[in-house]
Amino acid sequence: MKPAARFQNFEEYTPIEPFEVLSARLGIPMSEIVKLDANENPYGACQAARFALANLAFSHIYPDPESRELRSVLSCFTNVPVENLLAGAGADELIDLILRVMLDPQDAIINFPPTFGMYDFNARLNNGQVINVARRDDFSIDLQAAEKALLTSNAKVVFVANPNNPDGSLLATRVLDEMLSWPALIVIDEAYIEFSANNHTEWQKKSLITAVPTRENLVVLRTFSKWAGLAGLRVGYGAFPLWLINELWRTKQPYNVNVAATKAALASLNSLNELEANIQSIRTERVSFGKQLKEIGYLQPLPSEGNFILVKLLNRTSEKLQNYLITRGIFIRRYKTEALRDYIRISIGTPADMQKLVRALEEWQ
Repeated sequence: MKPAARFQNFEEYTPIEPFEVLSARLGIPMSEIVKLDANENPYGACQAARFALANLAFSHIYPDPESRELRSVLSCFTNVPVENLLAGAGADELIDLILRVMLDPQDAIINFPPTFGMYDFNARLNNGQVINVARRDDFSIDLQAAEKALLTSNAKVVFVANPNNPDGSLLATRVLDEMLSWPALIVIDEAYIEFSANNHTEWQKKSLITAVPTRENLVVLRTFSKWAGLAGLRVGYGAFPLWLINELWRTKQPYNVNVAATKAALASLNSLNELEANIQSIRTERVSFGKQLKEIGYLQPLPSEGNFILVKLLNRTSEKLQNYLITRGIFIRRYKTEALRDYIRISIGTPADMQKLVRALEEWQ
């Protein structure tokens, strides 16, 4: 017996190792590990979410297959009609679901590397082709090259992260408007949009989510993993045009968002002041940390609108730096692709986390 041919030599997605695995491997207590490699929120879930999880009453009952209460609250939060909203087990599930519905075998997507790896992974998983339009050296998108690739390949779906991971850049409105004129489904992944401003009112202005109901080719994805500190519970959501969401309802797994994730997400949406204070702390630390990085001669940090900073190494290797930091109990993200060979990505942690990292970086010779 053999798997399908497309899975022979299939390139897997490499996830980040969790606390307990790192702790066991290094012999360092979890409390002493500075984990800055997965863009997790260092402040974790809000108090109300923790209370809801500690007092979960009906974990023995299957969850609502339509996530009705969560979608209703999300509708108020996003100003998007409830019928355009779908919740998922993280935005990752929704990416997979979109491609499952949209792609026939060998249909193509447009991807803009370096970017989030799950677009490429899920396209290949769903027997699609990936047309990569490499970003420029400054991580901007070459719209002319992208449109040419789209028309040549007849790609059905375009994925673009805004802000982009790993560099943290936001796309200009004119770029997004031009993409929406293309004959394809445009999926905007706003996993980090909350870190682009101080509060809900301000970052919503940078979002395209309210435009979805009037656009036939626009999808906007969001997650609770980053801003709400619920990465371990896997809960996200998206806004979809009605023609597409009807197909997604028919093809999604029936109980895809578990009861714990639902309760924590609802508690988060009712705790915006607390969570926005955490976001502001991360933004403030991002600015302060970025200034400190500029004072270290071999580092060149890039501007970022996410909860992370991409840093270029000057005359140093990222592998040696990563290995050195591991000996100090500090974990950052290193890349093996040619485009990011000289870069590292650092998630923004607590002020104490970042000072420990700064000291280690200053001491590295």
